[in-house]
Amino acid sequence: MTRVVVAMSGGVDSSVAALRLRETGAELVGLFLRNGIVHREAVDCGPLPLLAPAHKQGCCSVDDARDARAVAAVLGIPFHAVDFSGEFETIIGGFVDSYRKGRTPNPCVECNRDLKFGALLRFADSIGADAVATGHYARSRSGGPMLARSADRAKDQSYVLAAVDRHALSRAMFPLGDLTKDQTREIARRAGLPTASKRESQEICFVPSNNYRDLLAERGVVGTPGPIRHADGRLLGKHDGYEKFTVGQRKGIGIPAPEPLYVISIDAATATVTVGPRAALATHVLRCGALSWLGQEHEAPSLGEAREYWVQIRAHHTPVRCIAAPTEEGLRIELLAPEPGVAAGQLAVLYDGYDGEMVAGSAWIESTE
Repeated sequence: MTRVVVAMSGGVDSSVAALRLRETGAELVGLFLRNGIVHREAVDCGPLPLLAPAHKQGCCSVDDARDARAVAAVLGIPFHAVDFSGEFETIIGGFVDSYRKGRTPNPCVECNRDLKFGALLRFADSIGADAVATGHYARSRSGGPMLARSADRAKDQSYVLAAVDRHALSRAMFPLGDLTKDQTREIARRAGLPTASKRESQEICFVPSNNYRDLLAERGVVGTPGPIRHADGRLLGKHDGYEKFTVGQRKGIGIPAPEPLYVISIDAATATVTVGPRAALATHVLRCGALSWLGQEHEAPSLGEAREYWVQIRAHHTPVRCIAAPTEEGLRIELLAPEPGVAAGQLAVLYDGYDGEMVAGSAWIESTE
């Protein structure tokens, strides 16, 4: 019998993932990952705190742990809540440091790579489990390519999984890969799972206010002032901290102009924020770090070999055609049509196959042209 550790976040997706795995006869162990972040004020109500209502539903909170435990009880599987706050702290530190460097981080990608398929696998090994499973909407494959889009393209989460390495993906299971979100909720309702109607988390789990500037302030990033320049070189004014800006931002720049201004680039070395019209956001070339290949191993591109792919540059970005080639510096991606607002620090994910279904590989964006 296959023994599987299933990550249970207290949401409907991970609940149904566990349910579907149990129906296959797998031996399951439910695992909740505590991140150490306090989302809500607790009211003293005996040995367990009763949480006050909140405007937004996060993940990894105390009541999420309760929901996950309740689902495990319904399914009749063992359940553990393990403190991974140290690992989460590394992800949070990297998030803050990215803004200090003038980059736009993607913590969900790093969390999936380092925590959900890093620490999670180490826990699985410690109890002799064969595989790990999550409630992501994606499909895993043996051999290669290792990862494919889910049947529900609107819900597809292959982008945020693309940085997970081949070894981890070879032991990963995604039981929701053939479902739509509506089907998932219907399965949960029919099974009487307590999370069937629970609303979906939208914010970053360690930024419950949904404003990353609050976290920067909490971490002592008061802001480095500097100039705001137009893309044509003109000095337009000053700002009180380049860390508070992101590429593509329109609101909050504070510079009056006859046409809307957007953040075009951020230079942390000089604390310069460059702005310009929307047309100035057009990006033609991405210069990335090393290519992490998830396609057929024997088909990995060689140095200088250019191939055509679909590339996705944000979790909810519509993929576009590109030409990508490994170089001595990393991966160079030329977009066949310009895209606006591409930011350093994001992940470029290459898709191959019919209609860009298969994840070929990924690389972190270092700079753009």
